[in-house]
Amino acid sequence: MPGRSVPSRRTVLRSAALTPVAGLGMAACSPGDDGAAPARPTAPVDLGADGEVAKGGTKLYRDQNVVVSRAEDGSLKAFSTVCTHARCPINKLEGTKLICPCHGSEFDARTGEVLHAPASVPLIELPVEVKQGRIIASPGV
Repeated sequence: MPGRSVPSRRTVLRSAALTPVAGLGMAACSPGDDGAAPARPTAPVDLGADGEVAKGGTKLYRDQNVVVSRAEDGSLKAFSTVCTHARCPINKLEGTKLICPCHGSEFDARTGEVLHAPASVPLIELPVEVKQGRIIASPGV
């Protein structure tokens, strides 16, 4: 059309490359992000009944990105299950081992410690308590 400028192929490709793709959000892979703060709950989260985690056991709460373990003495620990390597949500728990689906990082669900690279930073510990028979995880500070 006369008088109307047509963008160059380079302009169109550059714009497409800069446009965010819906749905990638936190699951996008960002190599080299070790040490960056992954997402964690922003408000206290009711995970379920206190009896859901047995002594010596662990439970993965996929929808809340939290894992909870209970020591033999009954004390609870909770960790964010957003991988510290590339911020992928961890969706697999085998015994007490969390396995990230993106690059295979493995973490101890009881301590948050890295068991297998590429992650090199432990999971973020979250405050957890039992209130009125419910397990509540908080975002921490």
